[in-house]
Amino acid sequence: MMTIRSIPEEASAILEEATRPSNRLKMGDALANLTCNVGLTNEDVAAIEQVRDKTPAELIRFE
Repeated sequence: MMTIRSIPEEASAILEEATRPSNRLKMGDALANLTCNVGLTNEDVAAIEQVRDKTPAELIRFE
């Protein structure tokens, strides 16, 4: 059964499909692949966490 959509709904659906294809590479998957390819381990991540600056960022003020 075919769904009837308004012109704005149809245009939105077309744009959605064009800009977000179903076979796109998602950021989380890309990062996971990157870390696997460079051999980053959980121990490496733990070492980075110990030395990284955890000070909250300061808000930008526009005056």
